[in-house]
Amino acid sequence: MGVQARTGMKKVLSALLSISALGFVLAGCNDKESADSSSDIPFNKEGLPLVNEPITLNVLTVRWGNMGDSFTQNTWLQELEKNTNVKINWQVMSSNDWGEQKSVMLASGKLPDVIIGNLAFGDSDIINNLSFFRPLDEYIDAYMPNLKAAMEETPVMRKISTFPDGKIYSLPARLPSRPKSAQQPVINKAWLDKLNLKAPTNLEELYTVLKAFKERDPNGNGKPDEIPMSNTGDIEMGLLSSFGITNLRNNNMMIKNGKPVYFPTSEEYKEGLKWAHKLYAEGLIDPESFTQDGTMLSAKRQNPDAPLIGFTYQWTPDAVFGKWSDQYETIAPIAGPDGKRYQEGDPDGLSFRRNEVLITTFNKYPEVTARWIDQFYTGEASIQNFWGAIGTSIAKNDDGTYSLMAPPAGTSADAWYWDKSLRDFGPKYVSPAFEKKIKLDPTTGDGLKLKLDNLGKDDVTQPFPEVMYTVEEYQVFPTLTVDINSYIASTRAQWVTKGGIDENWDAYVKKLNDMGLQKLIKIYENAYQRYMNVK
Repeated sequence: MGVQARTGMKKVLSALLSISALGFVLAGCNDKESADSSSDIPFNKEGLPLVNEPITLNVLTVRWGNMGDSFTQNTWLQELEKNTNVKINWQVMSSNDWGEQKSVMLASGKLPDVIIGNLAFGDSDIINNLSFFRPLDEYIDAYMPNLKAAMEETPVMRKISTFPDGKIYSLPARLPSRPKSAQQPVINKAWLDKLNLKAPTNLEELYTVLKAFKERDPNGNGKPDEIPMSNTGDIEMGLLSSFGITNLRNNNMMIKNGKPVYFPTSEEYKEGLKWAHKLYAEGLIDPESFTQDGTMLSAKRQNPDAPLIGFTYQWTPDAVFGKWSDQYETIAPIAGPDGKRYQEGDPDGLSFRRNEVLITTFNKYPEVTARWIDQFYTGEASIQNFWGAIGTSIAKNDDGTYSLMAPPAGTSADAWYWDKSLRDFGPKYVSPAFEKKIKLDPTTGDGLKLKLDNLGKDDVTQPFPEVMYTVEEYQVFPTLTVDINSYIASTRAQWVTKGGIDENWDAYVKKLNDMGLQKLIKIYENAYQRYMNVK
């Protein structure tokens, strides 16, 4: 069999396997023709149950890797079935092979009644297949008082959910007890103490500390093996935050003085790369930063004989250093040349998600489904779908507060919460007022991050918002971003490792413009304006 024939056969077999894997999902999908109009079944517009006679909804969700469906045993979810008379046929897919299965499902023209979790369908999936998803604005007004109140209290909930045509097709979430700060600076405190140094507060002090880490054997093994900083595939982008550059959405956009800015052509970016080159030239940045993968970096961070890494940016200091974790501490943001501190994150909190629920046009019971989803949008429902049910993972205290229970011995708290709940996925709304009732352990997990957040939350920069793009914009968007981002990454690597940014800057900007940068920036600006116009 020739190469083309074998390749063709592989594609056919792959598609057949995907169709087979989706068989149980598609078998539970409703026929669209019978579902385009609202159902005539009696339902209760207020109170419980939602319907007097039980109905079944086919609900698909995608989970990370091999997490499985243990979350369906969540007591709150089971009680919801009893109280509402809405039975759920959960269809749980793995993210490992969802990409191909999603394509087969969309091509088949049949979807389940409800999609939960933003791993399933992203913005472009929805915008390019709008006929499969119901506009939900009228359902929110008529049948979802909890969500409607949440959107009024927290307008960003409506902003991130409004598509370019002005309608809402997918529903948002506000997760509980999320920080404002994203990655924060983390340093080896044991090394500082041994060298009688203080945690750096500005770039000059950071340079002095990194140089001491390299030259003065802080791990005490007599070898010059200390690596002041290391990263995978790039420099540690947190270094640029001291120059006011943050990139929360990973799209090279930020907000400066209330206006969107494309930072790779800014003076701040240029000065930040000059600073990074100075560090690299003096051996303070790992020379393998641009070539190593995550496995290589992890081996350095968890080197069994002695700690090797001095400084990095992490979610929490205990995240990546294995047995050396207790040597590391989070510090306040490093002040930049202008004397100001900048912390990547979001002043509104890293709480918001979109595309967490979709009601498809195959759903025969959209009104009942809307009321069913609205049950998730209370504080108590939301925390039980983030950490686990009350009595299982959460203790409800006599004073009206809520505490997290300890996981079983040998189980990490985070893994336990994912096992017992929808966790990051699905509809939720925890208001700032309700959040005050949640008591977290400040020494670990979510509670530790909130404690560390106090170091930088007042310095958090305003990120470019979670905007949406039109069908026409998506048609040109990928081509522009792939080529432009690749060129920016390659020039960044060259300038950090070899220098020459001043001599080559004008040619670099010209080439970006020749590649269509202004067209890309216009797309970002138009999307930003649409977002800001949502009331």
